[in-house]
Amino acid sequence: MITVVGTDGAGRVVASFPLGHGDDPVTALEARGWAGRVVAAVGVLGDLTLRYAVAPVPAVPAVGAAEGPGLTHAERSRIEPHQRVAAYAVVVAEGRLLLTQLAPRTGAAGRWNLPGGGIDPGESPEATVVRELCEETGQVVDEVRLVDVMTQHWVGRSARGLEDYHAVRLLHTARCPRPTRPVVNDVGGSTSDARWVPLDELASVEVVASVPPALRAVGLA
Repeated sequence: MITVVGTDGAGRVVASFPLGHGDDPVTALEARGWAGRVVAAVGVLGDLTLRYAVAPVPAVPAVGAAEGPGLTHAERSRIEPHQRVAAYAVVVAEGRLLLTQLAPRTGAAGRWNLPGGGIDPGESPEATVVRELCEETGQVVDEVRLVDVMTQHWVGRSARGLEDYHAVRLLHTARCPRPTRPVVNDVGGSTSDARWVPLDELASVEVVASVPPALRAVGLA
């Protein structure tokens, strides 16, 4: 379960609620009259608490889910909701951004993504970043810092079939003190290649849709 906790400037908890399937935490806070920024993500025994520093704002309506190609009533009735929490990192060293190429099994073969992946039960998001970076790129990172929470809700048909998919991505920055030639250690997984890409060449790289807003969140776009 994902719990969103909002704390005001006096340190008081003013909002606390489970994140509903398909919801975005910032939008859910705004619907309750609060605006804020994420300050921590704490995992305990498979559960995750997203902590936000908040201030009051007028409530706004929640954003609905994205809709895929039209589905029949019978199709909708048999879709099982699936929520995936993952941690990713923006890692820049020597003017280059670390990217991973998605393998055919992902349904987005050949496109490039930030390194990262699903959080294992009992694992902290920071530990996930360190582990995934090693598995996908062979790089050792430290100074992992949470900077944003990004969500996407998709209902429709995809390469995986019919799905009601809620992606919750914890975006971090991390430092790679000794960058080396990337090596994919998790052979047969979701990553087929890894590369340090010069920042001035990013426009020529075909990236997944979540990369540009992630780069904007850390001031790189």
